Amino acid sequence: MKFLDEAKIYLKAGDGGDGCLSFRREKYIEFGGPDGGAGGAGGSIYALAVRDINTLIDYRYKQHFKARKGGNGAGQNKTGKSSEDIILKVPVGTQILDEDKYTEIADLTEDGEKVLLVKGGRGGLGNSYFKTSTNQAPRKFQYGEPGEERWVWLKLKLIADIGLVGMPNAGKSTFISAVTNAKAKIEAYPFSTLTPQLGMIKFYDKELVIADIPGLIEGAHLGKGLGDKFLAHVERCSVILHIVDASQEDPWGNYKTIRAELEKYDGKLYRKPEIIALNKADICDLMLLKELKRRFETETKRQVYTISAATKTGCDELVSGLLQAVKRE
Repeated sequence: MKFLDEAKIYLKAGDGGDGCLSFRREKYIEFGGPDGGAGGAGGSIYALAVRDINTLIDYRYKQHFKARKGGNGAGQNKTGKSSEDIILKVPVGTQILDEDKYTEIADLTEDGEKVLLVKGGRGGLGNSYFKTSTNQAPRKFQYGEPGEERWVWLKLKLIADIGLVGMPNAGKSTFISAVTNAKAKIEAYPFSTLTPQLGMIKFYDKELVIADIPGLIEGAHLGKGLGDKFLAHVERCSVILHIVDASQEDPWGNYKTIRAELEKYDGKLYRKPEIIALNKADICDLMLLKELKRRFETETKRQVYTISAATKTGCDELVSGLLQAVKRE
């Protein structure tokens, strides 16, 4: 299934049915009178968060949703039938924004959470509702109210405990494949991860959900590389896991580049608790690796692990540290 985390859709609730103008004209009944029934309500449109969906791809191919109009009233005081509501199923973690893409309508973070997006119009009253002691034969009735309509944005933010960030080819996909059930794409070229990946870490009797996003480069906040398009998927995470390729010429510079991009994207994301993993220890000089770890710990005042995602060396210790960090949050 293809991944889509943003979609713009048009919603139109059903109009209310019209009230009826009618009089009883039955043989052998001496006194007639108004008997026009009311119209039925138009269908409303709701959004429902469900756990078994993880993409908005369905809303790429269908972008217009219109509920049916309520049935018109009829003689003999018959009320028109109300139309059925439309339920739009979206992934848990979907944010619903107004057309300006800024005003939040709802943030669906729980399975089964439901929100009204547009309300169907009320049915109009028939002439029987306007009968009074001084007006025995009213010819007044109401048309149904129009249903609400609007454009909205659906924006998916994956819900995970751990958010995985780092440069392209830092080994994020290899790590997530090593410690989770996710089948990440692993290639020897930058941007092999083109969409966010979710995986479940099972460590003894504990579970963690981890989200891997495509690698960042300098200028990502300006749209370079794959840009910061996917950083929304780590906004909800409790802890950031920053994987650094220790075999590169300037690991510290690469780390600072990613930190700068996080800060420019969102200060709250930048200030989230962070754990650092120096990856590819299996191909690094041991003395240089120790010195690099010492520098990271001194400069960042954060917990730093040395791992090899390819051989899984140090991964258990890192996962244990992640569990403790999430537990503290």
